[in-house]
Amino acid sequence: MTIRVYVVDDQDLVRTGTGMVIQAQDDMTVVGEARDGAEAVAGLRAAQTDVVLMDVRMPRMDGVAATRALLDGQERGSQGRDAHEIDGQRIDHDQPVPKVVVLTTFDLDEYAFAALRAGASGFLLKDAPATDLLAAIRTVYRGDAVIAPSTTRRLLDHVAPTLPAPDSTPDPLTNREREVLMARGETNAEIAEL
Repeated sequence: MTIRVYVVDDQDLVRTGTGMVIQAQDDMTVVGEARDGAEAVAGLRAAQTDVVLMDVRMPRMDGVAATRALLDGQERGSQGRDAHEIDGQRIDHDQPVPKVVVLTTFDLDEYAFAALRAGASGFLLKDAPATDLLAAIRTVYRGDAVIAPSTTRRLLDHVAPTLPAPDSTPDPLTNREREVLMARGETNAEIAEL
């Protein structure tokens, strides 16, 4: 199985270098490139793609807007199909919906949160080692998610205060739960009649 990757970045050198790293893998191939989000959305209409590497800051259409345009209104499961509207035009493909990994130089929470809200399956910094990028492609291809470690820490710090506090005492049993618990030797039918 070959993972089909589409690279979106406004810097030619970054696109070329990323493409070379991907093409050197036995299980990956680059199926397309784009210089901005609008070009990516148009190019991805025809390209059968499994994973999109999407830069955040680009001219015309940024990576978050492009991710939203690609994924909005679609099933995001592995069996999802690409059937949606882009710029008022209905697009129907009988191909899997690609997963998006957003890449950025800027380790800013607002980019990470916006990318995740738009439906991205991953968020990585461009200074990540090539092995981390390749692992991220494989991970999101399998249906899991990847977030840069520094971003994960801040994300947890942000989310943790909103989680309910753990209760040290167990929830009390209802009367019915006590009756069922105390049933000794009765059949299911007899317990049901209690």
